[in-house]
Amino acid sequence: MDQSDSTSGYLTGQLLVAMPAMQDPRFEKSVIYMCIHNADGAMGLIVNRALESLSFRDLLSQLELDVDEPAADIAVQYGGPVETGRGFVLHTLEYEQDGTIVVDQKVGLTATVEVLRDIAGDRGPSRAILALGYAGWGPGQLDDEIQQNAWLNVPADDGLMFDADIDSRWERAIAKIGIDVSLLSGDHGHA
Repeated sequence: MDQSDSTSGYLTGQLLVAMPAMQDPRFEKSVIYMCIHNADGAMGLIVNRALESLSFRDLLSQLELDVDEPAADIAVQYGGPVETGRGFVLHTLEYEQDGTIVVDQKVGLTATVEVLRDIAGDRGPSRAILALGYAGWGPGQLDDEIQQNAWLNVPADDGLMFDADIDSRWERAIAKIGIDVSLLSGDHGHA
């Protein structure tokens, strides 16, 4: 992320954390890594919802990828309600290919079948999230939701994004800001 992004109010490369009173059940207690946030809109991946119904091995089989026995495994996560059949791999940047979008100095986004083959063959990124679908907002939509007290933003870090403890990411993201969840309210400006 260049310096102009950090001072412009845009959240590319940061985590978006749903407030406790989030009304949309698709985003309740969500932590979203923001891949793009600019004047044209925003796109991010939910990083704290594992899909119990689909394994990496199952996905490889469904895609008819010719991999004997995957050397590496990765949890398949629900990335958001838009294009839920489309896969995205959010990963550390020691791995990069032609289709990789560099989000910031540490994280890339790759949405190719080759990255799945490389992960299965233990030639992929050292740390990665595989998500199906994404969260998307039109121009100004996310900014309006933030002003309506629906989201907080938190600096991203490797632990929050890539460690195996998916289930506690929302609580850890809130705690990283130093906020007591019990004191948060979805209401604002009311006495």
